[in-house]
Amino acid sequence: MGFELLFQGNNLTRLLSGLWVTAEIAFVSVFFACLFGVILGVVMTSKNAVIKVICQVYLEFVRIIPLLVLLFITYFGLAKWFGIHLDAITVCIWVFIFWGTAEMGDLVRGALTSIEKHQVESAYALGLTPFQTFIYILIPQSLKRVTPSAINLFTRMVKTSSLAMLIGVIEVIKVGQQIIEHSLFSNQSAALWIYGVIFFLYFVICYPLSLFSRYLETRWES
Repeated sequence: MGFELLFQGNNLTRLLSGLWVTAEIAFVSVFFACLFGVILGVVMTSKNAVIKVICQVYLEFVRIIPLLVLLFITYFGLAKWFGIHLDAITVCIWVFIFWGTAEMGDLVRGALTSIEKHQVESAYALGLTPFQTFIYILIPQSLKRVTPSAINLFTRMVKTSSLAMLIGVIEVIKVGQQIIEHSLFSNQSAALWIYGVIFFLYFVICYPLSLFSRYLETRWES
């Protein structure tokens, strides 16, 4: 009876449509957060005091303010204070990029600064320029060190995209709740089946990221 609920009406199609919205928010956010985060991580290694303070304030702001609060401030605040009306999906993507960039930037900074100084000094002694040292020495080793943490961050971003439902985005969990509310009285096990399917759908998205991380680690170790 519970399994048949998935095929009643267009329930399965709605869940898959909700999954597409979730994937759209998550992967667009991950792509740009990765891109901007790498740039930010490099900038965070600067010895300029002003740049370091700005980066630290940005990072602490993201860490202190709950992501849900950032979503509410951006979605309702822009409309209230500046008359800027953005659709909920766009707001989610921008907020997740803002959050992910800070987290990714700190990971990249940590990876870059963890490389032993004597390697950089040796590169300079061999006649490499700072740019060549960065490209051929720092970047390859940083990628190896940052990959596991970065994949973990990307997985967190995919799962955290479920917060989008709280500002009206009809993503997979919101669709699941709608189906459960509609079927709860006629099917007492509706929640179990629907959330079970949602768990499986998230697993389908996140598990390949974990496998990719393992593949990269194994390839680089060999």
